[in-house]
Amino acid sequence: MFTEKQPTQANDNSGEHPETIPEELPLLPVRDVVVFTSMILPLFVGRERSIRAIEEALATNRLIFLATQKDQQEEDPSPETIYGVGTVATIMRMIKLPDGRVKILVQGLVRGSIVEFTQLSPYHRLRIIPLAEMESPSTSVELEALMRNVREQSEQILSLRGLLSNDVVSVLDNVEEPGRLADLVSSNLRLRIEDAQEILEITDPVARLHRVNEYLAKELELSTVQARIQSEAKEEMNRTQREYYLREQLRAIKRELGELDERDEEIEQFRERTERARLPKVAREEALKQLHRLEQMHPDAAEASMVRSYLEWLVELPWSRSTRDHLDLKKAKQVLDEDHYNLDPVKERILEYLGVRQLNPKMKGPIFCFVGPPGVGKTSLGRSIARAMGRKFTRISLGGIKDEAEIRGHRRTYIGALPGRILQGLKTAGSNNPVFMMDEIDKVGTDFRGDPSAALLEILDPEQNAGFSDHYLNVPFNLSRVMFITTANLMDPVPSALRDRMEVIRLSGYSDEEKAQIASAYLLPRQLKENGLSRRNLQISRPTVFSIINHYTQEAGLRNLEREIAKICRKVARRLAEGERGPFRITRANLHRFLGVPKVAPDAEPKSDGVGVVTGLAWTQFGGEIMRIEAATMVGKGKLMLTGQLGEVMKESAQAALSYARTRAEQLGLKPDFYEELDIHIHVPAGAIPKDGPSAGVTMATALISSLCQRPVRRDLAMTGEITLRGHILPVGGLKEKSLAALRARVNTLLIPSQNRKDLVEIPKRIRRKLRFKTVNHMDEILDLALNPSDKEVSGAKDTKNAKKKDG
Repeated sequence: MFTEKQPTQANDNSGEHPETIPEELPLLPVRDVVVFTSMILPLFVGRERSIRAIEEALATNRLIFLATQKDQQEEDPSPETIYGVGTVATIMRMIKLPDGRVKILVQGLVRGSIVEFTQLSPYHRLRIIPLAEMESPSTSVELEALMRNVREQSEQILSLRGLLSNDVVSVLDNVEEPGRLADLVSSNLRLRIEDAQEILEITDPVARLHRVNEYLAKELELSTVQARIQSEAKEEMNRTQREYYLREQLRAIKRELGELDERDEEIEQFRERTERARLPKVAREEALKQLHRLEQMHPDAAEASMVRSYLEWLVELPWSRSTRDHLDLKKAKQVLDEDHYNLDPVKERILEYLGVRQLNPKMKGPIFCFVGPPGVGKTSLGRSIARAMGRKFTRISLGGIKDEAEIRGHRRTYIGALPGRILQGLKTAGSNNPVFMMDEIDKVGTDFRGDPSAALLEILDPEQNAGFSDHYLNVPFNLSRVMFITTANLMDPVPSALRDRMEVIRLSGYSDEEKAQIASAYLLPRQLKENGLSRRNLQISRPTVFSIINHYTQEAGLRNLEREIAKICRKVARRLAEGERGPFRITRANLHRFLGVPKVAPDAEPKSDGVGVVTGLAWTQFGGEIMRIEAATMVGKGKLMLTGQLGEVMKESAQAALSYARTRAEQLGLKPDFYEELDIHIHVPAGAIPKDGPSAGVTMATALISSLCQRPVRRDLAMTGEITLRGHILPVGGLKEKSLAALRARVNTLLIPSQNRKDLVEIPKRIRRKLRFKTVNHMDEILDLALNPSDKEVSGAKDTKNAKKKDG
């Protein structure tokens, strides 16, 4: 205040009387400031229109009109956005700056009111009326008291801010006119633009001084509160330092007397917990080092809380705590059978591991990867394995993780740093040999924060994870005793290096019989318990379960099946709560009352063998599916049309099928140039679903040749395999899932590549007994098995037979 924009009384040569002010003056709109009379201040001008106005003023009488904008952000103010009262000022000095702006020093002379704008371009020019100051009344006791009050309040504000000096006091004391004093104080108060403009527009000097006195009272109150807050903060800081010294002295006295304070008790507790935790040598040394640092710190220091958190993690991790494995194979098998139906390959592998553990207790933990469609029991299988082995179970989900620090932890330099989710899971489990399940490993992402899958390489490598180092702890932790189990729907997104470290166990979908068995033995009892029911309240017949499976679900797993059973249980529970008496028997006839209209319409089975329609088998991440691939020929110019959102691989398979048909045209009874006169259309329903993969090659070729030769295809037969240009059949994957799809579609014969014969061992016997598998090496074998004779061939065969009878 009174330092940056200090007003001075106008000199004789700079003063202007209202009668000497021209009627028209150039306008300089100003922002963030209201210019009062006798106020001298510098202005930086950068707008082209304002610079033109300054040049015009300098070229004439150096007078310019200063008015404040209503909108401080507006770059090109219009007459409506400029206050109507401003100040006539004289330009005392001008300097041109290197950046193109202009710096001027101006002094306010008299107030003025805008009458009208006479020019808007290239600068604003306006007509004004000078506002003459009303004559000050003769000095009275009241006016003298008012002026003294304004001076004293101004001095108090400056004193609170530490800006009071003899020069400032002298300036305030030398101003005798109330109007000049009001302007002097107003120009240095931190007023809002609207309030300063209000004061500027008051022509009565006494009224103006009263208004300034009100603002001074408010400012004095704010400055007093601000000074008190600063004083309290300084006193608090001094008090904290004083308490620290007193606390240190008290600590020294208690040490001499053999007493301990709370801080010493905390240190001793950490030391005892460190000993009980039986940390490895490296971790113990780090713990003692951090404990010594904590002793030297002030308990209220910010870093002390970070060291405490670090020590808490060190002593609470299960460095040496482990559970004893249950190595009784019969009991383990009993537990696995209680929790899961079938899944024999997984159960066999767990029992093998327990058998090896009996012979070699020091063997490292295996790393399994369960791959299969959703809902087949991958996660629940991990819980069952932990129960069978007597181990703790912990689980994390890796889906959507993109930050490597989620796995390795954050460095302690960051605020809020924590260990990674691996060590967090071990702390939750409370043992160093739990069954640790990591779900959705195929959905790990990557971005600028690192690649989490790269961090998993060390964790899932038995040769490296014995010395896993988390960024937060920065000491090695032994993960070799942990049984890691990962789950995935697909293995394709998993990096090859990570895939190589895991033992992949594939879990395919369930057949309808398996689903019915699981529903009766596991799902229904669980839902009855969760909904407060019993077998006496609700009875679902086995045929009804099959109806639920076939008409209300369409999945490889069991999640939707359990949801539908839960829905039935909820409706029964509601009826019981409303007073109805059971038991409720659910049959196929009344099933729709509980589940509504069937959600899944079964695939329409062909009523007869059709031309150009072949049943193919496909594998998806949700299990096996059947595809009715269709082919049609029509008169045209040799165009091949492929529809159904086919991928590049399937398009290439269709091209290979056409090329094979052209090479075998003579054997198939086709004209060599048949493709020049026909358009061929191959369609794979459903058209809204993208499809790709090589296993539809033989299906497309069969449909194409059937349409060209007009020979119907057996409707009870499905096929899978990749075709070459010479008609050889190459092996494909997912045979078990495709077999289940064929079984659900009531297809009883499957044509598979000969090289897939070895995969039949993985298909359960109960499924193999219901299907006939025929292995083929060449496309000719498929055509012989799949195509029926055409109507002409059948007619010709009958005529030949009749002729032989006549000859006989």
